[in-house]
Amino acid sequence: MGVAALAVAALALTACSSSTAASSSSSSVDAKTATDAAAFGGMDALVAAAKTEGALNVIALPDDWANYGKIIEAFKAKYGITVNSASPDASSAEEITAATSLVGQDTAPDVFDLGPAVTLANTDKFAPYKVSSWSDIPDANKESTGLWVNDYTGLMSVGYNSNVVKTAPTKLDDLLGSDYKGKVAINGDPTQAGAAFAAVGLAAVQSGGSLDDFQPGIDFFQKLNKAGNFLTVDPTPATIASGETAVVFDWSYNNLASAAATPGWKTTILPGTAYGSYYNQAVSADAPHPAAARLWQEFIYSADAQNLYLAAGAFPVLLTAMDAAGTTDKTAQAAVGTMPDNFVSPTAEQSSAAAALLSANWATAIQ
Repeated sequence: MGVAALAVAALALTACSSSTAASSSSSSVDAKTATDAAAFGGMDALVAAAKTEGALNVIALPDDWANYGKIIEAFKAKYGITVNSASPDASSAEEITAATSLVGQDTAPDVFDLGPAVTLANTDKFAPYKVSSWSDIPDANKESTGLWVNDYTGLMSVGYNSNVVKTAPTKLDDLLGSDYKGKVAINGDPTQAGAAFAAVGLAAVQSGGSLDDFQPGIDFFQKLNKAGNFLTVDPTPATIASGETAVVFDWSYNNLASAAATPGWKTTILPGTAYGSYYNQAVSADAPHPAAARLWQEFIYSADAQNLYLAAGAFPVLLTAMDAAGTTDKTAQAAVGTMPDNFVSPTAEQSSAAAALLSANWATAIQ
């Protein structure tokens, strides 16, 4: 999700003993193969099994990304389960690398939060699980057996430091101008990170391309690079605060978090087609804490966690269902607003095709 380089050998999660993880549930239940809470005997039994394990390993969840800091704290407070958070700035691809490297170890990730392209390329790493609110999640937002499920989306936006950039961008091509020399960054490598992938997607749909044709988006960043405006630095709170990355393509909820931390940071949604893409929850097939992993999914798809996404400016997948049930945080919803009418988001097939195109053409375009 973030894009700091990851040395897998240095990954460190607070270790839990194998015996503790193995005794996660009653002898009649294999938590690793449970596909819903009923397999445990209901939610109370799932909670008990997860508490017996006592820990959950998460990865690539920065505190200021879609409110994950508060979501983790709320999970810990509700269930009394320790949450070990590794490599918060890792990319989606690095999550999978970590899971592969740590397979069979107590420190391996239990759950993932992944961009679409990486999700679709790694379904063999996931265990199917259907949360209790499964029927409220639209069919288009989930894999039919529960291998992956959309959790939230934002709008791809442009954040900029108004103390450094005096001319606010009002259209995509503005960023090709001399005012943006050496200033424009994206959140990672689009062949690995969901936010960077979406930056190219936004450029595509605003440059004559479409969800079926990302090439105009690649061409735009090639022009940005040739103009000397593209900055191959992964933005972090430090680079944003210092002004090193003065303009950043990123999700609206991330740029809003930067605005809260950095004086003068502003966020704009460019006019025209708005681009979004849901991230995906998945349970690791190799989860060392399989009951806690499934309880985490239940919590993520509860109104409590979905409203915490909303409070950070991310649109949760259960928003329509919560509106109907009267469980939406209306204060948060009023602050965030509604999804624009011109919003587009790629399907699984479109994401896979775009990922293949980026793998083939991105490195050459920006060299």
